[in-house]
Amino acid sequence: MSQQHPLFPVTMNTHWQHPQHCSVDASLLDWLLDPNSLTARLKTHCQQFKVQVLGQSIEPCSAEEANNDIDAGEQVLVREVLLYCDDIPQVFARSLMPLSSLTGEQQQLAHLGTQSLGQVLFNHPDLTRKCIEISSFDSSSSVADLSRYLDLNVEKPLWGRRSVFVLAQKPVMVAEIFLPNAFAYSTSSEQ
Repeated sequence: MSQQHPLFPVTMNTHWQHPQHCSVDASLLDWLLDPNSLTARLKTHCQQFKVQVLGQSIEPCSAEEANNDIDAGEQVLVREVLLYCDDIPQVFARSLMPLSSLTGEQQQLAHLGTQSLGQVLFNHPDLTRKCIEISSFDSSSSVADLSRYLDLNVEKPLWGRRSVFVLAQKPVMVAEIFLPNAFAYSTSSEQ
């Protein structure tokens, strides 16, 4: 990656929880717990969908992001992107791909460019997704800082989700945080 965003890596230091431990609006929860491709869902809400890569680098997995599938200290490819619908930033996504997962056919995941990771993952019939965890991010979080950098007004906590996808027995962790103007915060029934 030749050019990285000045805020990369944004990171996400937070406490991820099982959804039953959080009080969240039903329409937002529908977005957070949707087991299908977020990319595909966003595309149904806009004319033009775009992925902007903020940065990509190899680093050790932090203790805060480690889980049952990715160990603290394990070398991972970190990829951070913004997902846009009609030029409005909707989602900040951070993916951790262990280098041990980027072998064989999965090597392509290290070279996605502006292609959506979700779109690639959900095209594989043997994909499995582990449980979805959710978290909120307050106005002092790095994700809120990114939102302000994008000239988005952060008036309420931002919500996000993370889960581990397993493709050919290789884990990839994806976290997605809905930015202030995201469709996920709309209470209309046309979702």
